[in-house]
Amino acid sequence: MSPRVLGAGFFARDTATVARDLLGCVLVSTAGGYTTSGRIVETEAYLGADDPGSHAATRGITPRNSVMYGPPGRAYIYFTYGNHYMLNVVTKPEGTAGAVLIRALEPLEGLDVMERRRAERRRPGPAPAVRDLVNGPGRLAAALGVGIAVNGEPLDGSATLSVLAREGPVPAVASSGRIGLSSGHEAELRFFIEGDRHVSIARPGQRVPSRSNTKGTVR
Repeated sequence: MSPRVLGAGFFARDTATVARDLLGCVLVSTAGGYTTSGRIVETEAYLGADDPGSHAATRGITPRNSVMYGPPGRAYIYFTYGNHYMLNVVTKPEGTAGAVLIRALEPLEGLDVMERRRAERRRPGPAPAVRDLVNGPGRLAAALGVGIAVNGEPLDGSATLSVLAREGPVPAVASSGRIGLSSGHEAELRFFIEGDRHVSIARPGQRVPSRSNTKGTVR
């Protein structure tokens, strides 16, 4: 029996709960006509207007954050740091902001395609080890071929992305503060499979702004 594709009802729940429950599920991309996939090993939850680390911490709905307000079970993509796309999945009932950032995967399918895509975006040098192909949100989006064109698409396999239900036992889950935020990094809303070697190596805590980007909150 093929793994079950998660429907909108899975995502229309408390954002932190969804972030935990996504661990061990499989994310599949068919971007560019190639199938790539990986088991989700690390996530971060981003809440509504009261979460200073969230794009919803604004005066209301904006062109950038509108996808966060639903419908649930869709991709929320944005460009950050002048170089990376970030892949989030929309949570909560429609009209309420919430999203989970997919931070790292254990690569499963299409490794050659992932390697080629990563090579196209990095400086000359040796190819990354398999464990480093998708162990960060920017690397992950690049390897899966995900860009702004996917923003707002459903995650049910009818477009580019799908999320398959976890098979096997529930993994041991650890949590920490979030990574790379100007504000809200203290909240323990980062979840990862304890001891998994594919989890990103970045440390939780406040982002140190670069000279070229010292304004605004990014994640």
